[in-house]
Amino acid sequence: MLRFMPVGDSMTIGSAGEHTWRYRLWRHLRATYDGPFTLVGPREALYDKAADAAVSYAYADPDPAFPRAHLAGWGEGWTHMAPVIGEAVRACRADVLLVSLGLIDLGFYTDAGQTEENVRAFVAGARAANPRVRTVLLPVAPNIRARDDAPFAAQVALFNELLAKAAADLDEPRSPLLLATWPDGHDIDRDTYDGTHPNTSGEHVIARAFADAMHQGWGIGQPYPRD
Repeated sequence: MLRFMPVGDSMTIGSAGEHTWRYRLWRHLRATYDGPFTLVGPREALYDKAADAAVSYAYADPDPAFPRAHLAGWGEGWTHMAPVIGEAVRACRADVLLVSLGLIDLGFYTDAGQTEENVRAFVAGARAANPRVRTVLLPVAPNIRARDDAPFAAQVALFNELLAKAAADLDEPRSPLLLATWPDGHDIDRDTYDGTHPNTSGEHVIARAFADAMHQGWGIGQPYPRD
C-alpha cells in the first residue's frame, strides 16, 4: 500500500462544496496506478468560510471511497508545517509527500530565504520519521498578488529558485525529492475563482502537476489527461 500525504495551504484543504485537487489526483491514480494506494494525513475537513474554520465535510462528491485525509490548513505555510510534519509522517506512515506551500509564508511570515530554511527543516523532520519518505515539491503558484505587487513577485521568484536548489541539494537515492512544475497554459484568470484559489479547472491543473512529476520521475501512474 502506497500512502500519499497531501500537504498544503488553502489551495490544498479546499473549502466547502469543492472537489479539491486531492480528489482529482485520487481519481487519476485509481484509474492509472496498478498498485494499492491511499491518501493519508491527520486531518479530513474542508474549510468552511462562513465559520472561518476547518469544520466542513461537504465535499462536492460524497463518494465514501475517497480518502479525505490530508495535512493542510487555510492560512498555513512551511513555517506551520515544518514543526508538525515528523509526527504526521510517523503517525500516518506516509510514503510520499505531495507538498504545495509557500504563498502564505511569503505573504505574511517570512522572506524567501527564511522560507527556504523552513523547507529544509520540513524535509529533515519528515526524514527523521521515515528515512525513505519521498517528496514532491510544487513551486509557489502564479497568483494575483504577484501579478499586481512587483516586490512580492520578486520574492516569489526568488523563493522558487531557492526551492529548486533545495530540492537538488536534498535529493538522495533512499529519500528522493522531485520538483514539480506548473503545467504550460496555467492561467489564474481561468483556473482560479479569485486569482489564487483553484476552481474546477485549477484543481485539475494542480493534480496534473503532481501526477506528471510522479510519472516522469518515479514511473507512478500515467500522465494526467490533457483537456
